[in-house]
Amino acid sequence: VAKDLGLQMPALPDRGVRIIQRGRTQYLALHGKTGHLVTAERIDREQLCQLVEKCVLRCELIVEGEM
Repeated sequence: VAKDLGLQMPALPDRGVRIIQRGRTQYLALHGKTGHLVTAERIDREQLCQLVEKCVLRCELIVEGEM
């Protein structure tokens, strides 16, 4: 994420970068030292998508500081 935004790692926390997902469970997170997008919870496809053929996990990336 840091690389895609063109930011150095120390800048991510300073700019208030965070991942937002709908629902109670947050499945994705930003790794604090690398800026990589990582899984924060076990993702169970059968539970999330049940009978849907194409399973998509949506999230938003919020950046509070100027880009």
